[in-house]
Amino acid sequence: MNRQLYEAIGFFTEEKRIMPCLSVTCGTADTEHYALRGVMNETGDPLTEDALFDLASLTKLFTGLLVMKLCEEGRLDLHAFVTRYAPQFRRLGLVTVDQLLGFETGLATPQRVDTQPTAEAARLQLEGIVPQPVSGRHYSDMHAMVLKYVVEGAGGRSYERLVKEKILQPLGMKDTFCIVPEKERSRCVSFNGEHRIEREKYVLRDNVLPGMPHDPKALRLWPETCGHAGMFSTRRDMVKLCQGLLQGKVVSRESLLHMAENRTGKKLREGVYTQYLSSQCYVKHPQQYYSEIPVYMSDRAIGLSGFTGHHLAVDMERGIFTLFLGNRVMNRLTVLLPGEGRSLEDWGLNPDGTGEITWTDGSRVPSSVNYVHQKDAHLHSVVQQVLGLERWTKPGSEWT
Repeated sequence: MNRQLYEAIGFFTEEKRIMPCLSVTCGTADTEHYALRGVMNETGDPLTEDALFDLASLTKLFTGLLVMKLCEEGRLDLHAFVTRYAPQFRRLGLVTVDQLLGFETGLATPQRVDTQPTAEAARLQLEGIVPQPVSGRHYSDMHAMVLKYVVEGAGGRSYERLVKEKILQPLGMKDTFCIVPEKERSRCVSFNGEHRIEREKYVLRDNVLPGMPHDPKALRLWPETCGHAGMFSTRRDMVKLCQGLLQGKVVSRESLLHMAENRTGKKLREGVYTQYLSSQCYVKHPQQYYSEIPVYMSDRAIGLSGFTGHHLAVDMERGIFTLFLGNRVMNRLTVLLPGEGRSLEDWGLNPDGTGEITWTDGSRVPSSVNYVHQKDAHLHSVVQQVLGLERWTKPGSEWT
Protein backbone atom coordinates (compact mmCIF):
# COMPACT_ATOMS: atom_id res chain seq x y z
CA MET A 1 0.00 0.00 0.00
CA ASN A 2 1.40 3.41 -0.98
CA ARG A 3 2.03 5.66 2.04
CA GLN A 4 1.62 8.95 0.16
CA LEU A 5 -1.76 7.93 -1.20
CA TYR A 6 -2.85 6.56 2.18
CA GLU A 7 -2.09 9.86 3.89
CA ALA A 8 -3.86 11.83 1.15
CA ILE A 9 -7.01 9.75 1.64
CA GLY A 10 -7.01 10.73 5.31
CA PHE A 11 -7.96 14.31 4.38
CA PHE A 12 -11.28 12.97 3.09
CA THR A 13 -12.02 10.16 5.55
CA GLU A 14 -10.66 11.44 8.86
CA GLU A 15 -9.71 15.13 8.73
CA LYS A 16 -12.75 16.59 6.92
CA ARG A 17 -15.04 13.53 7.09
CA ILE A 18 -16.17 14.16 3.52
CA MET A 19 -16.32 10.42 2.82
CA PRO A 20 -16.63 7.31 4.99
CA CYS A 21 -14.20 5.46 2.70
CA LEU A 22 -12.03 5.93 -0.37
CA SER A 23 -9.56 3.93 -2.45
CA VAL A 24 -7.04 5.57 -4.79
CA THR A 25 -5.08 3.76 -7.48
CA CYS A 26 -2.77 5.02 -10.21
CA GLY A 27 -0.36 3.34 -12.58
CA THR A 28 0.51 2.20 -16.07
CA ALA A 29 -0.44 -0.73 -18.28
CA ASP A 30 1.50 -3.11 -16.03
CA THR A 31 2.13 -1.30 -12.72
CA GLU A 32 -0.04 0.13 -9.96
CA HIS A 33 0.22 2.13 -6.74
CA TYR A 34 -2.75 2.14 -4.41
CA ALA A 35 -4.14 2.78 -0.95
CA LEU A 36 -7.54 2.44 0.71
CA ARG A 37 -8.96 3.70 3.95
CA GLY A 38 -12.19 4.09 5.92
CA VAL A 39 -15.36 2.11 6.63
CA MET A 40 -17.72 0.61 4.06
CA ASN A 41 -21.04 0.51 5.94
CA GLU A 42 -23.01 1.79 8.91
CA THR A 43 -21.69 -0.97 11.17
CA GLY A 44 -18.13 0.27 10.69
CA ASP A 45 -16.62 -2.64 8.76
CA PRO A 46 -13.25 -1.52 7.32
CA LEU A 47 -12.96 -1.05 3.57
CA THR A 48 -11.35 -4.11 1.99
CA GLU A 49 -9.99 -5.11 -1.41
CA ASP A 50 -13.06 -7.18 -2.24
CA ALA A 51 -15.60 -4.45 -1.40
CA LEU A 52 -18.15 -3.90 -4.16
CA PHE A 53 -18.74 -0.28 -5.14
CA ASP A 54 -21.80 1.02 -6.96
CA LEU A 55 -20.01 2.42 -10.03
CA ALA A 56 -22.70 5.06 -10.68
CA SER A 57 -21.86 6.93 -13.90
CA LEU A 58 -18.67 4.92 -14.49
CA THR A 59 -21.19 2.47 -15.97
CA LYS A 60 -21.34 4.79 -18.99
CA LEU A 61 -17.79 3.78 -19.89
CA PHE A 62 -18.89 0.15 -20.31
CA THR A 63 -21.74 1.32 -22.56
CA GLY A 64 -19.42 3.44 -24.68
CA LEU A 65 -16.92 0.61 -24.99
CA LEU A 66 -19.66 -1.81 -26.10
CA VAL A 67 -20.66 0.60 -28.86
CA MET A 68 -17.08 0.81 -30.11
CA LYS A 69 -16.55 -2.97 -29.83
CA LEU A 70 -19.67 -3.76 -31.86
CA CYS A 71 -18.58 -1.16 -34.39
CA GLU A 72 -15.19 -2.89 -34.73
CA GLU A 73 -16.97 -6.20 -35.27
CA GLY A 74 -19.07 -4.71 -38.07
CA ARG A 75 -22.31 -5.21 -36.16
CA LEU A 76 -23.03 -1.55 -35.53
CA ASP A 77 -22.77 1.49 -37.82
CA LEU A 78 -22.10 4.72 -35.95
CA HIS A 79 -23.72 6.71 -38.76
CA ALA A 80 -26.95 4.69 -38.75
CA PHE A 81 -30.07 6.09 -37.13
CA VAL A 82 -30.86 4.93 -33.61
CA THR A 83 -34.10 3.32 -34.79
CA ARG A 84 -32.20 0.85 -36.94
CA TYR A 85 -31.18 -0.99 -33.76
CA ALA A 86 -33.81 0.23 -31.27
CA PRO A 87 -37.04 0.87 -33.19
CA GLN A 88 -39.00 1.50 -29.98
CA PHE A 89 -37.39 4.96 -29.86
CA ARG A 90 -39.38 6.07 -32.88
CA ARG A 91 -39.02 9.78 -32.09
CA LEU A 92 -35.25 9.49 -32.50
CA GLY A 93 -35.58 8.52 -36.16
CA LEU A 94 -33.27 11.33 -37.34
CA VAL A 95 -30.64 10.92 -34.60
CA THR A 96 -27.57 8.81 -35.39
CA VAL A 97 -25.84 6.44 -32.98
CA ASP A 98 -22.72 8.62 -33.08
CA GLN A 99 -24.69 11.74 -32.16
CA LEU A 100 -26.13 9.86 -29.21
CA LEU A 101 -22.73 8.50 -28.25
CA GLY A 102 -21.12 11.95 -28.27
CA PHE A 103 -23.88 13.96 -26.50
CA GLU A 104 -24.42 15.96 -29.69
CA THR A 105 -28.17 16.22 -29.26
CA GLY A 106 -30.29 17.06 -26.28
CA LEU A 107 -32.82 14.48 -25.05
CA ALA A 108 -35.95 14.80 -22.94
CA THR A 109 -38.64 12.39 -21.74
CA PRO A 110 -42.29 13.50 -21.46
CA GLN A 111 -42.10 13.03 -17.67
CA ARG A 112 -39.28 12.24 -15.25
CA VAL A 113 -38.26 8.58 -15.36
CA ASP A 114 -37.46 8.36 -11.64
CA THR A 115 -40.85 9.63 -10.46
CA GLN A 116 -42.89 6.96 -12.24
CA PRO A 117 -44.94 4.54 -10.10
CA THR A 118 -43.56 1.35 -11.71
CA ALA A 119 -40.56 0.17 -13.72
CA GLU A 120 -42.82 -0.41 -16.72
CA ALA A 121 -44.14 3.15 -16.56
CA ALA A 122 -40.56 4.42 -16.33
CA ARG A 123 -39.59 2.38 -19.40
CA LEU A 124 -42.51 3.84 -21.38
CA GLN A 125 -41.36 7.35 -20.49
CA LEU A 126 -37.89 6.49 -21.74
CA GLU A 127 -39.25 5.13 -25.01
CA GLY A 128 -41.10 8.41 -25.52
CA ILE A 129 -37.85 10.38 -25.45
CA VAL A 130 -37.48 13.18 -28.01
CA PRO A 131 -34.47 15.13 -29.32
CA GLN A 132 -33.98 18.64 -28.01
CA PRO A 133 -31.66 21.53 -28.78
CA VAL A 134 -28.64 21.46 -26.48
CA SER A 135 -28.79 24.32 -24.01
CA GLY A 136 -25.65 24.87 -21.96
CA ARG A 137 -25.03 21.50 -20.31
CA HIS A 138 -24.47 18.65 -22.78
CA TYR A 139 -23.90 15.85 -20.28
CA SER A 140 -26.92 13.68 -19.55
CA ASP A 141 -27.81 10.16 -18.39
CA MET A 142 -30.41 9.79 -21.13
CA HIS A 143 -27.97 9.09 -23.96
CA ALA A 144 -26.50 6.02 -22.24
CA MET A 145 -29.96 4.84 -21.22
CA VAL A 146 -30.97 4.71 -24.89
CA LEU A 147 -27.61 3.31 -26.02
CA LYS A 148 -28.18 0.29 -23.79
CA TYR A 149 -31.02 -0.75 -26.13
CA VAL A 150 -28.98 0.16 -29.22
CA VAL A 151 -26.18 -2.25 -28.28
CA GLU A 152 -28.73 -4.95 -27.44
CA GLY A 153 -30.30 -4.54 -30.88
CA ALA A 154 -26.94 -4.53 -32.66
CA GLY A 155 -25.41 -7.32 -30.57
CA GLY A 156 -28.45 -9.59 -30.48
CA ARG A 157 -28.05 -10.23 -26.75
CA SER A 158 -28.91 -8.61 -23.45
CA TYR A 159 -26.74 -5.78 -22.17
CA GLU A 160 -25.61 -8.02 -19.32
CA ARG A 161 -24.40 -10.79 -21.66
CA LEU A 162 -22.65 -8.32 -23.95
CA VAL A 163 -20.78 -6.70 -21.06
CA LYS A 164 -19.74 -10.12 -19.81
CA GLU A 165 -18.67 -11.49 -23.21
CA LYS A 166 -17.00 -8.38 -24.63
CA ILE A 167 -15.37 -6.83 -21.54
CA LEU A 168 -15.52 -8.78 -18.28
CA GLN A 169 -14.49 -12.26 -19.44
CA PRO A 170 -11.57 -11.13 -21.69
CA LEU A 171 -10.14 -9.12 -18.78
CA GLY A 172 -10.84 -11.67 -16.06
CA MET A 173 -13.16 -9.28 -14.22
CA LYS A 174 -14.98 -11.87 -12.08
CA ASP A 175 -16.03 -9.36 -9.42
CA THR A 176 -18.00 -6.98 -11.64
CA PHE A 177 -21.78 -7.27 -11.85
CA CYS A 178 -24.73 -5.72 -13.63
CA ILE A 179 -26.95 -7.27 -10.95
CA VAL A 180 -25.15 -8.21 -7.74
CA PRO A 181 -25.95 -11.82 -6.75
CA GLU A 182 -27.69 -11.99 -3.39
CA LYS A 183 -24.85 -14.01 -1.86
CA GLU A 184 -22.38 -11.22 -2.70
CA ARG A 185 -24.39 -8.28 -1.34
CA SER A 186 -22.71 -8.37 2.06
CA ARG A 187 -19.60 -7.10 0.27
CA CYS A 188 -21.38 -4.01 -1.06
CA VAL A 189 -20.35 -0.58 0.16
CA SER A 190 -23.40 1.17 1.67
CA PHE A 191 -24.70 4.19 -0.22
CA ASN A 192 -27.69 4.63 2.04
CA GLY A 193 -28.51 7.67 4.15
CA GLU A 194 -27.98 10.43 1.59
CA HIS A 195 -29.04 13.88 2.87
CA ARG A 196 -29.95 16.77 0.57
CA ILE A 197 -31.13 20.34 1.16
CA GLU A 198 -32.84 21.84 -1.87
CA ARG A 199 -33.98 25.40 -1.14
CA GLU A 200 -35.46 24.79 2.31
CA LYS A 201 -36.58 21.24 1.38
CA TYR A 202 -34.88 18.53 3.43
CA VAL A 203 -34.59 15.14 1.70
CA LEU A 204 -33.29 11.90 3.25
CA ARG A 205 -32.88 8.77 1.14
CA ASP A 206 -32.91 5.75 3.45
CA ASN A 207 -34.20 3.06 1.08
CA VAL A 208 -31.02 2.08 -0.83
CA LEU A 209 -30.18 -1.45 0.28
CA PRO A 210 -26.85 -3.22 -0.44
CA GLY A 211 -26.67 -4.22 -4.10
CA MET A 212 -29.32 -1.75 -5.20
CA PRO A 213 -28.20 1.15 -7.44
CA HIS A 214 -28.08 4.54 -5.77
CA ASP A 215 -29.00 6.42 -8.96
CA PRO A 216 -32.76 7.22 -8.82
CA LYS A 217 -33.46 6.35 -12.48
CA ALA A 218 -31.51 3.09 -12.31
CA LEU A 219 -33.22 2.28 -9.02
CA ARG A 220 -36.67 2.86 -10.55
CA LEU A 221 -35.87 0.43 -13.38
CA TRP A 222 -34.04 -2.09 -11.15
CA PRO A 223 -33.49 -5.04 -11.46
CA GLU A 224 -33.23 -4.20 -15.17
CA THR A 225 -29.71 -3.05 -15.97
CA CYS A 226 -29.35 0.51 -17.21
CA GLY A 227 -26.66 1.85 -19.51
CA HIS A 228 -25.93 4.96 -17.45
CA ALA A 229 -25.53 3.71 -13.86
CA GLY A 230 -25.91 0.73 -11.58
CA MET A 231 -23.00 -1.64 -12.25
CA PHE A 232 -20.93 -2.80 -9.28
CA SER A 233 -17.23 -3.66 -9.11
CA THR A 234 -14.15 -3.88 -6.91
CA ARG A 235 -10.96 -1.86 -6.99
CA ARG A 236 -8.99 -4.80 -8.36
CA ASP A 237 -11.43 -5.40 -11.21
CA MET A 238 -11.53 -1.74 -12.21
CA VAL A 239 -7.73 -1.72 -12.33
CA LYS A 240 -7.98 -4.66 -14.74
CA LEU A 241 -10.27 -2.53 -16.90
CA CYS A 242 -7.93 0.47 -16.90
CA GLN A 243 -4.85 -1.61 -17.66
CA GLY A 244 -6.77 -3.65 -20.24
CA LEU A 245 -7.67 -0.44 -22.08
CA LEU A 246 -4.04 0.65 -22.13
CA GLN A 247 -3.01 -2.82 -23.35
CA GLY A 248 -5.57 -2.82 -26.17
CA LYS A 249 -7.44 -5.83 -24.78
CA VAL A 250 -10.93 -4.32 -24.99
CA VAL A 251 -11.01 -2.16 -28.11
CA SER A 252 -8.33 -0.94 -30.48
CA ARG A 253 -6.21 2.14 -29.92
CA GLU A 254 -8.03 3.75 -32.84
CA SER A 255 -11.38 3.24 -31.09
CA LEU A 256 -10.04 4.70 -27.86
CA LEU A 257 -8.71 7.72 -29.72
CA HIS A 258 -12.14 8.14 -31.30
CA MET A 259 -13.57 8.14 -27.78
CA ALA A 260 -11.09 10.90 -26.85
CA GLU A 261 -12.12 13.30 -29.63
CA ASN A 262 -13.78 16.48 -28.41
CA ARG A 263 -17.39 16.45 -29.60
CA THR A 264 -19.05 19.29 -27.73
CA GLY A 265 -16.43 21.62 -26.28
CA LYS A 266 -15.98 25.12 -27.67
CA LYS A 267 -15.32 28.66 -26.56
CA LEU A 268 -18.38 30.86 -26.57
CA ARG A 269 -18.53 34.51 -27.56
CA GLU A 270 -18.60 35.65 -23.93
CA GLY A 271 -15.32 33.84 -23.26
CA VAL A 272 -16.60 30.81 -21.36
CA TYR A 273 -16.40 27.21 -22.56
CA THR A 274 -19.02 24.54 -23.05
CA GLN A 275 -18.48 21.06 -21.61
CA TYR A 276 -15.76 19.03 -23.33
CA LEU A 277 -17.33 15.63 -23.96
CA SER A 278 -16.76 12.70 -26.28
CA SER A 279 -18.07 9.11 -26.47
CA GLN A 280 -19.89 8.75 -23.13
CA CYS A 281 -16.93 10.34 -21.37
CA TYR A 282 -15.21 13.63 -20.68
CA VAL A 283 -12.12 14.87 -22.46
CA LYS A 284 -9.58 17.56 -21.59
CA HIS A 285 -11.07 20.97 -20.78
CA PRO A 286 -8.98 24.14 -21.26
CA GLN A 287 -9.85 25.33 -17.75
CA GLN A 288 -8.67 22.79 -15.18
CA TYR A 289 -11.34 23.77 -12.64
CA TYR A 290 -13.95 22.29 -14.99
CA SER A 291 -11.89 19.33 -16.20
CA GLU A 292 -12.46 15.67 -15.31
CA ILE A 293 -9.05 14.98 -16.87
CA PRO A 294 -6.23 15.73 -14.40
CA VAL A 295 -3.43 18.19 -15.18
CA TYR A 296 -0.86 15.44 -15.71
CA MET A 297 -2.86 13.78 -18.50
CA SER A 298 -2.94 14.69 -22.20
CA ASP A 299 -5.74 15.68 -24.57
CA ARG A 300 -5.90 12.02 -25.64
CA ALA A 301 -7.24 10.97 -22.26
CA ILE A 302 -10.78 9.98 -21.42
CA GLY A 303 -12.41 10.35 -18.03
CA LEU A 304 -15.59 9.97 -16.04
CA SER A 305 -16.81 10.70 -12.55
CA GLY A 306 -19.58 9.13 -10.51
CA PHE A 307 -21.96 10.94 -8.17
CA THR A 308 -21.24 8.48 -5.38
CA GLY A 309 -17.60 9.62 -5.26
CA HIS A 310 -15.70 8.02 -8.14
CA HIS A 311 -13.24 9.16 -10.78
CA LEU A 312 -11.59 7.25 -13.62
CA ALA A 313 -9.20 8.58 -16.25
CA VAL A 314 -7.10 6.70 -18.83
CA ASP A 315 -4.49 8.42 -20.99
CA MET A 316 -3.38 6.58 -24.14
CA GLU A 317 -0.71 9.21 -24.89
CA ARG A 318 1.13 8.92 -21.57
CA GLY A 319 0.10 5.33 -20.90
CA ILE A 320 -1.27 5.97 -17.41
CA PHE A 321 -4.52 5.69 -15.47
CA THR A 322 -6.05 7.05 -12.27
CA LEU A 323 -8.92 5.44 -10.37
CA PHE A 324 -10.77 6.74 -7.32
CA LEU A 325 -13.55 4.60 -5.81
CA GLY A 326 -15.21 6.32 -2.89
CA ASN A 327 -18.38 7.01 -1.00
CA ARG A 328 -19.61 10.56 -0.55
CA VAL A 329 -23.18 9.42 0.09
CA MET A 330 -23.51 7.27 3.23
CA ASN A 331 -24.88 9.51 6.01
CA ARG A 332 -23.54 12.58 4.22
CA LEU A 333 -24.99 15.84 2.92
CA THR A 334 -24.36 15.60 -0.83
CA VAL A 335 -26.31 18.56 -2.20
CA LEU A 336 -27.06 21.99 -0.76
CA LEU A 337 -28.93 24.49 -2.90
CA PRO A 338 -29.03 27.50 -0.57
CA GLY A 339 -31.67 29.53 -2.39
CA GLU A 340 -31.57 33.10 -3.59
CA GLY A 341 -29.38 35.42 -1.54
CA ARG A 342 -27.97 32.66 0.66
CA SER A 343 -24.62 30.84 0.70
CA LEU A 344 -23.13 27.64 2.10
CA GLU A 345 -21.92 29.60 5.12
CA ASP A 346 -25.51 30.45 6.04
CA TRP A 347 -25.98 26.74 6.70
CA GLY A 348 -22.83 26.49 8.79
CA LEU A 349 -20.55 25.04 6.11
CA ASN A 350 -17.13 26.27 5.05
CA PRO A 351 -16.85 28.10 1.71
CA ASP A 352 -15.37 24.93 0.14
CA GLY A 353 -18.42 22.87 1.16
CA THR A 354 -16.79 20.99 4.04
CA GLY A 355 -18.11 20.93 7.58
CA GLU A 356 -21.36 19.75 9.17
CA ILE A 357 -24.99 20.82 9.16
CA THR A 358 -27.71 20.22 11.72
CA TRP A 359 -30.48 17.97 10.38
CA THR A 360 -34.14 18.26 11.27
CA ASP A 361 -33.83 15.67 14.05
CA GLY A 362 -30.94 17.56 15.64
CA SER A 363 -28.22 15.19 14.39
CA ARG A 364 -25.00 16.51 12.90
CA VAL A 365 -24.37 15.43 9.31
CA PRO A 366 -20.92 15.76 7.62
CA SER A 367 -20.89 17.40 4.19
CA SER A 368 -19.49 16.16 0.87
CA VAL A 369 -20.86 19.19 -1.01
CA ASN A 370 -18.40 20.31 -3.73
CA TYR A 371 -16.25 17.20 -3.20
CA VAL A 372 -15.46 17.24 -6.91
CA HIS A 373 -13.41 20.42 -6.49
CA GLN A 374 -11.29 18.91 -3.70
CA LYS A 375 -9.80 16.21 -5.93
CA ASP A 376 -7.18 18.26 -7.76
CA ALA A 377 -5.55 19.73 -4.65
CA HIS A 378 -5.75 16.73 -2.33
CA LEU A 379 -5.65 13.66 -4.60
CA HIS A 380 -4.46 14.42 -8.12
CA SER A 381 -1.48 16.45 -6.87
CA VAL A 382 -0.33 13.42 -4.86
CA VAL A 383 -0.97 11.01 -7.75
CA GLN A 384 1.17 13.26 -9.95
CA GLN A 385 4.03 12.97 -7.44
CA VAL A 386 3.65 9.21 -7.11
CA LEU A 387 3.77 8.78 -10.89
CA GLY A 388 6.66 11.25 -11.19
CA LEU A 389 4.96 13.29 -13.89
CA GLU A 390 5.22 16.90 -14.94
CA ARG A 391 2.09 18.89 -15.71
CA TRP A 392 1.10 18.09 -19.31
CA THR A 393 1.51 20.94 -21.79
CA LYS A 394 0.30 21.03 -25.35
CA PRO A 395 2.56 23.31 -27.45
CA GLY A 396 0.74 26.26 -28.96
CA SER A 397 -2.51 25.62 -27.07
CA GLU A 398 -4.35 27.07 -24.10
CA TRP A 399 -3.41 24.06 -21.96
CA THR A 400 -0.34 25.14 -20.05
